[in-house]
Amino acid sequence: MMPTFSHDYYDELPGFYTELNPTPLTQSRLLYHSQPLAQELGLDNALFVGDNQKIWSGERLLPGMKPLAQVYSGHQFGVWAGQLGDGRGILLGEQLPEHGPKVDWHLKGAGLTPYSRMGDGRAVLRSVVREFLASEALHYLGIPTTRALTIVTSQQPVFREQPERGAMLMRIAESHIRFGHFEHFYHRNQQEQVQQLADYAIAHHWPQLVGQSDSYFLWFKDIVERTARLIAQWQSVGFAHGVMNTDNMSILGLTIDFGPYGFLDDYNPQYICNHSDYNGRYAFNNQPSVAYWNLHKLANALSGLMTMEQLQAGLAAYEPALMSAYGQLMRAKLGMFTTDTQDNDLLNQLLDLMAKEKRDYTRTFSLLSQVEQSDSQVVLRDEFIDRQAFDTWYQAYRGRLQQEQVSDEQRQQTMKSANPQRILRNYLAQQAIEAAEQDDISILAHLHQGLQVPYQDATEFDDLTALPPEWGKTLEISCSS
Repeated sequence: MMPTFSHDYYDELPGFYTELNPTPLTQSRLLYHSQPLAQELGLDNALFVGDNQKIWSGERLLPGMKPLAQVYSGHQFGVWAGQLGDGRGILLGEQLPEHGPKVDWHLKGAGLTPYSRMGDGRAVLRSVVREFLASEALHYLGIPTTRALTIVTSQQPVFREQPERGAMLMRIAESHIRFGHFEHFYHRNQQEQVQQLADYAIAHHWPQLVGQSDSYFLWFKDIVERTARLIAQWQSVGFAHGVMNTDNMSILGLTIDFGPYGFLDDYNPQYICNHSDYNGRYAFNNQPSVAYWNLHKLANALSGLMTMEQLQAGLAAYEPALMSAYGQLMRAKLGMFTTDTQDNDLLNQLLDLMAKEKRDYTRTFSLLSQVEQSDSQVVLRDEFIDRQAFDTWYQAYRGRLQQEQVSDEQRQQTMKSANPQRILRNYLAQQAIEAAEQDDISILAHLHQGLQVPYQDATEFDDLTALPPEWGKTLEISCSS
C-alpha cells in the first residue's frame, strides 16, 4: 500500500516556491533507513527494496507528489543575507499518515534549484550521515526535531575541500516553514504575502486559533514559547546547533538544519562547534540570547500583523518560558522535586567546578544519578581532582536532597530519565561516516540503535557510553556539507 500525499503548500501558496523535480545522482542506491520512523509513518517494508528504492533518490515520484523548492531569506551570522531558499532541497509532498499529522517529505541533496546561488545543489555522505544521526538522537532524547528517514549514496563525486561521495537524505517534518520565510516577503515589501503565509501556518498548524480576534498575537506568542522550550532542552543535554541563522529557525520550534553541531564532551560553556564561527556568535552559552535575537527579527517581519504592544508582549514571554523550562529540566537532572532559593547556586557551583576541571557533561550527570542520600562519599568524587571543592559542593547538595521527603529509588528514577547515558558524540558519528564511506553500515546501525535508548541501561551499547579519545574532542566540523 502506497502512502497518500497532499500538496497544500503547492496549491495554497503560489509564488512562494519554484516547481521543480529532483535531479537524481548517478548510480544511486539506498544505503540505510530508519525502520522505527518508517513504522510510525505507516510505510510498508516493500518501499525500501527493489525498484521502489528509486523513491528515495528522487528518480520516482509517488502519486500526489508535486515537488517544489521553497524560497526564503534570512540573517546569517547576524547579517542580512537576502534571498536564500532551498538551494539543494526539494519538498516532494505532504504525506497523510493514517495516524498523526501530515508531514513533509523533503529530499536534501536533490540538485540545483533557482536558490542554489554558488552551490551545486548536492550533499555529501558525511553531512547526510551526521544529519540522520543527529535528528534521530534528539528525537529519542525527547527534543523537538525534524526526522531522517533514508540515506541514499552514490559513487558520483561531489566537490568540497576534496572530492566526496554524493548522497541524499529524506527529511521528515510537520513543516519546513522558517523565520526566514516571513523575512523574505517582509523585506520585499510584500505585506500581503506575509499575511497569506501567516494565515496558512495558522490554518494548518494552529487550527484552534482560526477565527479568533487575536489569532496573530496568540500564534506569535506560541512560536516564542516553543522556541524558548527548545533552547532550554538543547542547553539541558549540552547540544550546540552551530548555525542558528534565522533561516534555520522553525516556526514549530523544531531543531532543523544540522550542520556543524556538537554535543558537549568536556563542559565548556563557551564551546564553539563550528570552526567557521570565528567570533563565537553561536557558542553554546550564546544560544539563548541568539534565539531571542532571531525572534526579534521574526517580530519585525510580522509587524504588519500586530500592534507594537502585541509584539512586545509576545517577545516578553520568551525569558519566563525559557527559565521555567530550563529550571524544570535541570531540577530533574539534579533530582529535585521542589524549589529552593539555593538551587541555582548549587547548579552553578557544580557547572563551575565541571568547567574548571573539564569534566564530561553527560558522564557527570549520569554518575550523579547514582547518588544515595546516605552516601557520604560517591563514585562521582573520583572524577574530580580538587576533592575538597567537590566535597564542599556535595555536602551542600546532599543536605538539599535530605530536605525532600523522596526515596532514593524515586529520585534516581527521575534523574535517570533526565540524564542520558549516551549521546551522539562527534567521534562516534565520525566512525560511522568513515565506515559508511566504505559501504559498511554496521557502525551506523549500531549507533542508531543505541541512540534510540539514551536513558536506559543497555550493556550491548556500553561502547557508546565511553568517554571520547583525545582526537575525538578536536574534530573540526564546518558548514561545508
